[in-house]
Amino acid sequence: MAIVSSSTNQISPANERLYHQSALVGDWKGNWVGNNQPVEFKVVNIRGARAQVEYTHNGHTERGFAEVKGTLINFGGLTVGTKDGKNMVMLFSFGGAGKQTANLEKQDPPVSDSRLMGSWGGYSSANGKSASFKVLSVDGKEAQVSVTTDGVTRKGTGYVYKNVIMFGQAQIATDDGRNGKIIYQVGTKSFMVPVTKYPPADSSSSVDRTA
Repeated sequence: MAIVSSSTNQISPANERLYHQSALVGDWKGNWVGNNQPVEFKVVNIRGARAQVEYTHNGHTERGFAEVKGTLINFGGLTVGTKDGKNMVMLFSFGGAGKQTANLEKQDPPVSDSRLMGSWGGYSSANGKSASFKVLSVDGKEAQVSVTTDGVTRKGTGYVYKNVIMFGQAQIATDDGRNGKIIYQVGTKSFMVPVTKYPPADSSSSVDRTA
C-alpha cells in the first residue's frame, strides 16, 4: 500500500477552491533563463502545508519536503508557482548575490503500460462464483492488489507476467484491458470467473474531499 499512499494528495477543499493547489502536482521541466541549463521540479504530493518534492539540477536530484503557501511552494532557496497549471515559474534566490529564474512546462503523466490497472469484477453462472480483483499499482514485475473470492478479501503484492497478475491462489488475465478472467483455487478445485473492468472513478478524486 505504500506505493499508493506515497502519491496521495490531501488538499483541503477550501485551499483547492481558492488556490487550485492540485495544479501544482506533477512533473515540471524547463530551462534557466540566461544559461539555458535544464532544470526539473517534481511535486509528488501536497499534504496540507507540506509538499513532497524532487528538484533536479546540474545532474543531481534533491528530495525533501517543501512549504506550501497558497499558490506557491518554497523549497530552500527555491520558490515555484503556476497560474494555469501548464507553465511554472521558478525563482532561485542565492543569498544577497542575486536571483535566477526558470520557465518550466508540466509534463504529461506517463501512460501505464499495464492493461490490468483498475478494478475488475464478475460472476460465473457456470459455477455460481463471483470474484473481484483490484490492481492498485504496477511497478515492473510487482503489483499492489486486493482480491476478493468467496467473500474473503486479501491484499498484498502480486507478480506480473505480461498480461497476467498472480497473487497467492488467484490470478487475473486480460487481452484487451476491458474483459478478463479470474482463476482461483480452493483446495484442489479451480474456479474461473469472467470479469470486466469497472469504469474509472471521477478523476477529480485526486483531491481528498475529506481532508
